[in-house]
Amino acid sequence: MSQTYTVKVRDRASGREHIVEVPKDRYILQTAEQQDAKLPFLCRNGACTSCAVKVISGELEQPEAMGLSPKLKEQGYALLCVSYPRSDLEVETQDEDEVYMMQFGRYFARGKVRFGLPLDEE
Repeated sequence: MSQTYTVKVRDRASGREHIVEVPKDRYILQTAEQQDAKLPFLCRNGACTSCAVKVISGELEQPEAMGLSPKLKEQGYALLCVSYPRSDLEVETQDEDEVYMMQFGRYFARGKVRFGLPLDEE
């Protein structure tokens, strides 16, 4: 039997808190949905920021989170759709537009982007 962790997700938009049990080899978003948690998502493959969260406590692993820059990952941001719990965990959903602007806003503001977006630049 796989190790299971308790994951607490605070949904900023609805003000609700979901507490789910997630096996270490299962994605947090998918498992939370199976336990009737209604959380934001869009692509389900780690490419957008709709399911972005800020880790409050605990650890997770997100090897497939290509939609987040290394810098945002280092600052504690994660994508629930491709995250596995590695301990009991507490996270808070984020506004997709805020995460997008933290990641890409400076490029659009300076007119630097012509084709594609620089995810691994620094």
